[in-house]
Amino acid sequence: MSKRDYYEVLGVSKSADDAEIKKAYRKLAMKYHPDRNQGNADAEVKFKEASEAYAILHDKEKRSAYDQFGHAAVDGNAGQGGFGFDFNSSAFQDIFEDFFGDSSFFGGGGNRRRKSNNRGSDLRYDIAVSLEEAFNGKKFKVKIPTQVQCDSCSGSGASQGSQPVTCQSCGGRGQIRSQQGFFSIQQTCPTCQGSGSTISDPCRPCSGTGRTQKTKSLMVKIPKGVDDGSRIRLSGEGEAGLNGGQQGDLYIFVNVNEHEIFARENENLFAEVPISMVDAAVGGAIDIPTIDGGKARLKIPQGTQSGDQFRLKSKGMPNVRNGYLGDLYIQAKVETPVNLSKKQIEILKSFQETSDQNESPLASAFFKKAKDFWKTKA
Repeated sequence: MSKRDYYEVLGVSKSADDAEIKKAYRKLAMKYHPDRNQGNADAEVKFKEASEAYAILHDKEKRSAYDQFGHAAVDGNAGQGGFGFDFNSSAFQDIFEDFFGDSSFFGGGGNRRRKSNNRGSDLRYDIAVSLEEAFNGKKFKVKIPTQVQCDSCSGSGASQGSQPVTCQSCGGRGQIRSQQGFFSIQQTCPTCQGSGSTISDPCRPCSGTGRTQKTKSLMVKIPKGVDDGSRIRLSGEGEAGLNGGQQGDLYIFVNVNEHEIFARENENLFAEVPISMVDAAVGGAIDIPTIDGGKARLKIPQGTQSGDQFRLKSKGMPNVRNGYLGDLYIQAKVETPVNLSKKQIEILKSFQETSDQNESPLASAFFKKAKDFWKTKA
């Protein structure tokens, strides 16, 4: 009986990329896997057929040979194992880990050990900083309650003078093997939880866990330019693992407080600055505060309007990666004077009497449109 085309078996086109091929095989493997189809011979055949197709098409060299010469180029040369393909290869393991979790498959030659699940938990610590502190960077001393390695047993969990012993259930491998049909599956040993050893005489201070509760002090450096919501990872500064397991990590989450003058967007800063009606009309110059604590001179052109924006180059926040400074954008807000004296009112009225349309082009244009509108409604 001739074999079906491998592309047809997986239901993909000959131009399919690696991701499409992997996705198609995963779907078929989950559907026809023997564990999900106990006693179903037809499903077993389809599972083998799909696995053989994937073993060829996921491999660039074998796929190229198959595309040129068909089955004759790859028959009997697809790898090791009973079906002509190697379930212990990384390509198959990546897919089957989605199905079985952290297990090894089919036995023979794999000898994959599950990573110890004794790793300590990751910790989170929130720090609030001002915008000025984010600009300059800062070092903080933080105190974090956590689990640390037990001094009495150095993290082993065994009392002084004794040592953990090899787990009798798994022989120190951390895994046990069970048979399911033609599968031989390795799973975490329930006796030692994957560590490969047990403790007959536990350490009293830590009750055999290898760790104790303690408040740890750390210096944390907040880099210049850090933004709100940034996360800083301190490797190995989380909780100690059980019985000498790997330490977790500490994650510092940074919250940058709102500023009373500046708003931030990436490396740029924005500020709304009130400008007097006179300065806006005739021009002038004012001093603008900058985030570094200094000031910058801003020239106000004659005829400045509310909403006009001015850019002060390199007066923003530093980029956290390269240190380059963003810009400061000033938005003018022309302020109408209040609480005028009688004399000031008279001066302004006198100014208005001598004004013409050229001095208020926006108002002139608007009221011209209004008059035309009223004419159409008359």
